[in-house]
Amino acid sequence: MGILSTRKNKKYAYVPRYYKSDKETSPFQIEPKFDKYRTTLGDDKSLKAKLIAAYDDLKDASDRKTNRTLWIIISILVLIFLYIIDFDLSIFTYN
Repeated sequence: MGILSTRKNKKYAYVPRYYKSDKETSPFQIEPKFDKYRTTLGDDKSLKAKLIAAYDDLKDASDRKTNRTLWIIISILVLIFLYIIDFDLSIFTYN
């Protein structure tokens, strides 16, 4: 037992009695719901590759409609907030 090493978890080879398995799947493996759609979850762990993949996702044409909708919602919420605090636009005009 080393001072800086972490303890390993125990592994059990339990197989359910009536489970007919494919070789790939396991009933105990938990996979997040949207992992198959994410491009940033590759085997490459370098920061540069992750940033390039994230940038490619950002400029994907299918997300433009979502981005536009998001900006519209944010602008409406900002205008509602400005109305609530009685923001006066006359400070931007020169008298």
